[in-house]
Amino acid sequence: MRGVEIPLALSVGDPSGVGPEIAIAAWQARDASAIPPFYLLADPHLMAARAERVGTSVEIAETTPAQASRTFSRALPVVPLSARFVDSPGRPDPANAAGTVEAIDRAVADCLAGRAAAVVTCPIAKKPLYDAGFRFPGHTEYLAHLASRHTGTEVMPVMMLTGPELSTVPVTIHIPLAKVPEVLTTELIVATARITASDLASRFGISKPRLAIAGLNPHAGEGGAMGEEDERIIRPAIDILRKEGINAFGPLPADTMFHARARAGYDAAICMYHDQALIPAKALAFDEAVNVTLGLPFIRTSPDHGTAFDIAGKGIARADSLIAALKLARRLADTGTKAAAA
Repeated sequence: MRGVEIPLALSVGDPSGVGPEIAIAAWQARDASAIPPFYLLADPHLMAARAERVGTSVEIAETTPAQASRTFSRALPVVPLSARFVDSPGRPDPANAAGTVEAIDRAVADCLAGRAAAVVTCPIAKKPLYDAGFRFPGHTEYLAHLASRHTGTEVMPVMMLTGPELSTVPVTIHIPLAKVPEVLTTELIVATARITASDLASRFGISKPRLAIAGLNPHAGEGGAMGEEDERIIRPAIDILRKEGINAFGPLPADTMFHARARAGYDAAICMYHDQALIPAKALAFDEAVNVTLGLPFIRTSPDHGTAFDIAGKGIARADSLIAALKLARRLADTGTKAAAA
């Protein structure tokens, strides 16, 4: 450990999923994998029960964010929640919704107050939250709500999946494929690319980000022969971005954007819909890819996988993506600190 530093805040996610056990596994890998100090916002009783269930030995220390870095070398620092959890691995329970949301709230509040360097989130499940009255479409939208409430202005979140070989950004996310042409606009593409370029510069340290803009249709529409959205919606967005000094180019046929030689020519691919972005990112680095939310006034990373209810409580969940998310959050925090000091 590099001395006492501001720790990362890790929210436990849905406790019926693999969040508790991958948090334990990440802490256990702290020395071998050079994991930066973090504290877990969770129910300490559930964490102890889950460790016992999966047959692992872990010392859990109830602590505060201020003490977490000092505690990290000898015990898993857990900042207790007010809410208690039901320990039901593999069986999501709406009774856990209050604690799931509280963990997110407190991680964000700690980060905004300077008690945490970044927010890292374990996966949540939407249905138990909806059943308990949660009114946001998902994790990212709720984080944007918290950020907007803090800043007093509407915040537009942008999802980026990033791994060792590829970073992709979907312009439209969790909507049916049939609705993508209805939702896709020049303005949305421009706004997404602006936020991506800004965060790549300020947080990733890429001074002049190169953005490859994917087409929507096969062969990027082939001049209108396979769809007119590429020329009518996407190309005008690229023109606007280039006039603003952003190095954006395309629209490119998505089927030739992701081989090694093509990837060498850009820093991020701006894709038109969910699977266009996530399939290549996960295919190249399923265990190492990290979900990063751009456009927020704080750093947020997350594993690229879901709650994995089918394997929760069995002790076989891999922590690779969470470990990558923790390391990336630390790197982004350090880059931002250096940029602010320059």
